[in-house]
Amino acid sequence: MFDTWAAPADAAAHFAHRLAVETDVSDVAAALDSGTFVLLDSRSAESWAQGHVPGAVHLPGREIPARAAAELDPAVPVVTYCWGPGCNGATRAALALAQLGYRVREMIGGFEYWAREGLPVETAQGVRRADADPLTSPVAVSCGC
Repeated sequence: MFDTWAAPADAAAHFAHRLAVETDVSDVAAALDSGTFVLLDSRSAESWAQGHVPGAVHLPGREIPARAAAELDPAVPVVTYCWGPGCNGATRAALALAQLGYRVREMIGGFEYWAREGLPVETAQGVRRADADPLTSPVAVSCGC
């Protein structure tokens, strides 16, 4: 495993590419009100009802090819999310959107890390914030990244 390493230039290109197509929940939370992108929840209707990011657009991944053109402005970049790191629904949604010509990034960590970091969650009962999980988000300090 550690007998082969990428050349520094190859590693730099790889990580630069990842940063061009991924973002994290903290960056999304900080920029959500900027109006520079649409946040898209690609989960099912039942998952959406269980809780979602306030202000997100609900468009289940399987429905993207049929509905994206009617519901999303192709001039506005899209950030996709699904359940969490164990789910590749956001990746599939991002791929479908990219294939349709949208500029897109995937929110790594998904809804799971959004909620675990104590960010606002919306349900039919309103918006709530849970305490941050100290295993996923530093409490009262920045991670420093």
